[in-house]
Amino acid sequence: MIPRVSLPWRNGLRTRVPAGSRGCSGAQTTLRNDDGHPIIISPPLVSLDIPDDWAPATAQSGFSSPLSFSNEQQAAVIDGKSIADEIRSRIGSEVRRMKKSIGMVPGLAVIVVGHRRDSQTYVRNKVMACEEVGIKSMVTQLPEECTKDQLLGALSCFDVDPSVHGILVQLPLPQHLDEGRVLDVLSPEKDVDGFHPINMGNLAMRGREPLFIPCTPKGCIELLLRSGVEITGKKATVIGRSNIVGLPASLLLQRHHATVSIVHAFTKNPEHITCEADIVVTAAGVPNLVRGNWLKPGAVVIDIGTTPVEDSSCEHGYRLTGDVCYEEAVRVASAITPVPGGVGPMTIAMLLSNTLDSAKRVYAFT
Repeated sequence: MIPRVSLPWRNGLRTRVPAGSRGCSGAQTTLRNDDGHPIIISPPLVSLDIPDDWAPATAQSGFSSPLSFSNEQQAAVIDGKSIADEIRSRIGSEVRRMKKSIGMVPGLAVIVVGHRRDSQTYVRNKVMACEEVGIKSMVTQLPEECTKDQLLGALSCFDVDPSVHGILVQLPLPQHLDEGRVLDVLSPEKDVDGFHPINMGNLAMRGREPLFIPCTPKGCIELLLRSGVEITGKKATVIGRSNIVGLPASLLLQRHHATVSIVHAFTKNPEHITCEADIVVTAAGVPNLVRGNWLKPGAVVIDIGTTPVEDSSCEHGYRLTGDVCYEEAVRVASAITPVPGGVGPMTIAMLLSNTLDSAKRVYAFT
């Protein structure tokens, strides 16, 4: 008989939680016996939440594989821009049909806090895309130091506006604003980013259909399907576990019947995991983190990373760099998305698609 051992609960993990992280006061009460000992020793999940801090050393792994790189590019380039253009063209046709039939068009509201360069670029591109397909767009710009009430007030105005069918708050927000609180207030019916807990929960549960799927993961799946990549039964590794990309990407791949592994900043020997994957989706935000020897020969690589790197020769003073060392990966992978021009255009196309779907739902337009 195997002996049963009772281990006392130690608070080791709690000591690793940064002082400023979200607590769980009022969210969960630890049940205790009369003698004061806890009945359930598992800690509240939010007490385990510590930020993924990708140390630079992670990108300089000493891992070596037996791969020998070819001097010629072998990977097919998955052209996200051309695929997104085709989707946007079809969305534009549908918006024009809606306007002609019922005199209405979809409306998208964007709330931006602060002046992050990447956020400003993303919002500018979204507004231009809306204009191109005939979707009405509204942008509210709030200062970096705006209060929670100011942000929620702007959100509430759009929430009650019947001409607005989609609302997105450009993330990330400044540290003094609670993203979770903002998402809680946002109406799930207008959550075209797909981040509301109800939409995320329905994404995670088999047999449930979210009103909206987060745009970037949805775009990744669309790229894979349109490129003829088989997902069912394949090994997929998602690098990064953020609430807005990594987590929903892993959930969506599971819904498509892939066997999914998640790599994060605390994963031991991440390269050993990624080099077994048929599909690698990376969203760590660390330039050139994934080297050629991290990849299995013939793997399909979806690079979501878009880190701005200073470059005075570029129009806006910086260039976007992916998580994958492209020059090495193209000699190993069978297909790969470029940065820029890969996932980015698809994210915007999926946002337009979600906004159109929301308007069609409101107007019962088929």
